Amino acid sequence: MPLSAFSKTAVDRRSFLRISGTGALAIAGASILAACSTDSKPSSSSTGSKKADYGTIAIQLSWIKNIEFAGEYFATDKGYYKDAGFTAVNLLAGGGQTTAEEAVTSGQALVGLSSPSITGPAVAQGAPLKIIGTTYQKNPFCLMSLAEKTPIKTVAEMKGKRIGVQSGGNQTIFEGFLKANGLTDKDVELVATQYDIAPLEAGKYDAHMSYVSNEPILAKQDGYTPVLLELADNGLPFVAETFTVLQDTIDSKRDLLKAFLKAEIQGWTDAVKDPAGSANKAVTDYGKDQKLDETEQTSEATAQNTLILTKDVNDNGLFTMTQDLIDANIKALGVMGTTLTADKLFDLSLLDEVYKENPELKVSFTIPAAS
Repeated sequence: MPLSAFSKTAVDRRSFLRISGTGALAIAGASILAACSTDSKPSSSSTGSKKADYGTIAIQLSWIKNIEFAGEYFATDKGYYKDAGFTAVNLLAGGGQTTAEEAVTSGQALVGLSSPSITGPAVAQGAPLKIIGTTYQKNPFCLMSLAEKTPIKTVAEMKGKRIGVQSGGNQTIFEGFLKANGLTDKDVELVATQYDIAPLEAGKYDAHMSYVSNEPILAKQDGYTPVLLELADNGLPFVAETFTVLQDTIDSKRDLLKAFLKAEIQGWTDAVKDPAGSANKAVTDYGKDQKLDETEQTSEATAQNTLILTKDVNDNGLFTMTQDLIDANIKALGVMGTTLTADKLFDLSLLDEVYKENPELKVSFTIPAAS
C-alpha cells in the first residue's frame, strides 16, 4: 500500500474486489501467451539445474506492485522461478479494468491472483477456472471505525450507523456481510465513498470499508485509534490472493503448475521472514513508480503476515487450505448468492503433490499475533 499522503489517490483501490459485469467470462483457447512484455523481468541466475524449459510465465497480480506481492519479488530475484524451469517471469500489475479471471481465460496470464468472492461467481457463470492455492488464509476486509469518533466493535453496534462503502466489488462484499449476519441495508445507512479515509476522520460516516493491513496503519499515522470489525471473523471467512488457473492448464500442464507453486512457496517463505526486505523490494524496485513509503510498506508487510501465517499453515504448508476452511468459503459464497460445490472451485491436489515430492518446503514459522 502507499504512504499516507499518496493513499489519498486511487492507489488504494483493490482491483481484485471488483466483480466485472453479469455475463459469463469469455473463454479463450487453451494456449497461454508466453511472450515477454515491457513488464517482464528475467529471473536472476542460479546454480540450480533446470528439469524443464517452461519459457516465460505471466502472472496477473490483483493490484499495483506493492508489498502484497513480496513473495513473487523474492522468487524472481533469488532465481526460484528460473530453478523451476522458467526463463523469465512477467508480473502483470493489476489496478486496471482487467480482472485476474479475465486475464487467465483470455490467455494474457497463466495464473491470476484473486479471491473466491470473484472466482466463484465466474465459475458459476461457466468460466473453466480453479483455485489451486491461497496466499492469505484470512481475507483482509474489515469495517474500520475510530475510537475517537464512534467505535463499532460488534455487528450489533452497526445498526443505525453510517457505513462508508466503495461501489462495485466492495459493496457486493459488504452486502454479503450483512446477509451473513441477518441484516439488510435497511439496518444501516450506506454512504457511497472512495478509498480515502479522510471522510471517516472528518466524521462524515462512522465506519469505512477497509483492509486490515492498510487503512488502520494510515489512521494511526494520522493520530487516530482504529477499531476493526473483521469480516473474516463475522460470517465471511474468505481466503484471498488465491492462485487461479484454467482447468485445461491443470489437465495439460500439471508439471508446469507444480514447478510454479514450488517457486512461489520458496519466494513467500523468504518474504514472510523478512518484512523489511520485502518492503525494500517493493519500494526501490518493483513498485518504484508508485512512490511508496518504505516504513509504511514494512508495517503493511508485518500486518500481512497475520493473514498468511497460521497453525494450519505450519501443519500443512504455505498456500494450503484445510477442508474446514474450504467448506467455510463455499458456505460464504452461498450466503452471497453463489451456489457451488467445493470440487467445482478448488483443486488443492497439486499442492499436495508438491509437498510430498519436496517435504523440505514445509517450514515452521513464528505465528504473529494479530494487531
